[in-house]
Amino acid sequence: MHASMAQHRAQRSVLGVFIVPLLATSPHLAAEVLTFDRALALAESSAPSLAAQDDGVESARSSAIAAGRLPDPRLFAGIESLPVSGPASWTLDEEPMTMARIGVMQEIPNSAKRRAEKELAAAGIARAEAARAVERLRVRRETAVAWLRRYHLERKRALLDELDRENRLLAEGVNARIAAGEAGVPEAVLPRQEAAALEERRDELAAEVTRSIAALRRWLGDAAAAPLAGSPPAFAIEHQPLRHRLQRHPELAEFASLSAEAEAEVHAADAMKTPDWGVELAYGRRDPDFGDLVSLQVSIDLPLFTARRQDPLIAARQAQLNRIDAERETMLREHGEELESQLADHERLQRAVGRQRETVIPLAREKVELTLTAYGAGQSDLDAVLAARRELIESRWRSIELDSELAQLEALLHYAYGEEGR
Repeated sequence: MHASMAQHRAQRSVLGVFIVPLLATSPHLAAEVLTFDRALALAESSAPSLAAQDDGVESARSSAIAAGRLPDPRLFAGIESLPVSGPASWTLDEEPMTMARIGVMQEIPNSAKRRAEKELAAAGIARAEAARAVERLRVRRETAVAWLRRYHLERKRALLDELDRENRLLAEGVNARIAAGEAGVPEAVLPRQEAAALEERRDELAAEVTRSIAALRRWLGDAAAAPLAGSPPAFAIEHQPLRHRLQRHPELAEFASLSAEAEAEVHAADAMKTPDWGVELAYGRRDPDFGDLVSLQVSIDLPLFTARRQDPLIAARQAQLNRIDAERETMLREHGEELESQLADHERLQRAVGRQRETVIPLAREKVELTLTAYGAGQSDLDAVLAARRELIESRWRSIELDSELAQLEALLHYAYGEEGR
């Protein structure tokens, strides 16, 4: 009898070993290769889209150097007053008015037009820099989300590894009970069924991990496949300050440069009502018997038909400016709606994560312990133990999913409203 009781305690001990790791959560520790901060740094240094934006900024700055400057002068040369009939036809030295003429011409746009060109160039630089800031935050946001997604998938994989070890111990415990005559032979199939279910889940998880690495590779290149290291950052998400920073959303900030550019175009169109000037200086060489000549000529535009030329163009540029203002207001309202929806999800996820950790998982763990105790005492069957175990597995699995959703949402909020572009 004592031997039977000892064997019974040993079997309970074996079954307890397979369930104890499930009752205690262990953080996933990866090799120190790809931390969150390193992923962001690599993305900023290697993302092709950011390199393209850098080139756009450099292009705008280079183009601005010539803005507002006088156009290049023009050199002209030719023969003037050459006779083509009469006794002196096609001769250069018989007609006093015939001369070889050379000179330079300089167009002088009005100061308002040149000032508008400078404004337009400055607005172009600001627009390129704003677009670069938007792209930088987008790269950081997408990289952060991809890293966080992969991090929590790795947590799921660690959980599956833990469950595989437990399942092998479960099979050993069941076989021991069958050998002792305390369980039926059909119970030997149950651990193998559990193992098959875990393998199916592992295959699904492997596909998700591959997709997450592909998402990271878009920003990091080959470094995306490196093992993860470290823990996710803790973003400080406070709802009211985020609402106050809505106007500073990087996509809304980009409209400031677009409006400045449109205003400069309005000024440029308006400057077309002011006349431009031109100066021409020429030297005419004639036969020595007649003497050389110098001529100076000034020209001026005559904007006489402004109602049909300049005014419609000014109206078109003003309409463009109004359109940009309306688009900004539209985007502001869209982001306001999106922000309120995200904040509502943030509250929901915070409550769900807390409920999962403080209530759902502890209750599932308690149910497993009670069911295991009853099974060891012969008051329950293995099906009940496995059912309780599945509930605990699902609650822990769901906890990781909620953590992932919350972390990704906080990253989206942080990189949309909580971090300034530079």
